[in-house]
Amino acid sequence: MTSRAVVVLAVLLSLSLSTTDAAAVPANAAAEYSKHFDALAKLSIAVAQAMPPEQYGFRPHPESMNFGELMSHIATTNYQFCAGLRDSDPPTLPSPTGKDAVVKFLSDSFDYCSAVIPNLTGEQLNQAHNSPDGRLPGREILLAMYIHVAHHRGQAEIYLRDKGIRPPGYMI
Repeated sequence: MTSRAVVVLAVLLSLSLSTTDAAAVPANAAAEYSKHFDALAKLSIAVAQAMPPEQYGFRPHPESMNFGELMSHIATTNYQFCAGLRDSDPPTLPSPTGKDAVVKFLSDSFDYCSAVIPNLTGEQLNQAHNSPDGRLPGREILLAMYIHVAHHRGQAEIYLRDKGIRPPGYMI
């Protein structure tokens, strides 16, 4: 893990461990989350774009999701996390299979969240919301979402390497 990634995780962890008092959340917390979310989105989309279309069905193990399913899983869960932050249900989601459709789905999921995250108030970051991981304060939902994306994107990078493709470099 790069030193930048460690710093990002440390910042996010410190924000998630702050007290539940709304006044304890820095005024610019949503902007900080948003800044790091943009880097997370760009790298994730770059990883999805790096796999050739004919390899979207590749799975390194019979029990693994194939590459397209893995990218779609990230997108679906992004929608679920961010809809929870809005205290709403996720929109109706597609079930894409081809590369172009999966990359669009993934990109759209990050756009959906990018419209939610920068507008979160300190109160919303402290307030409990529904998420795929249960009912959590908003800041913990954001941390869980970032970890989820990074985890599965890391898996996807291994899929790329298994196919002899060098993953895109880390960006912040």
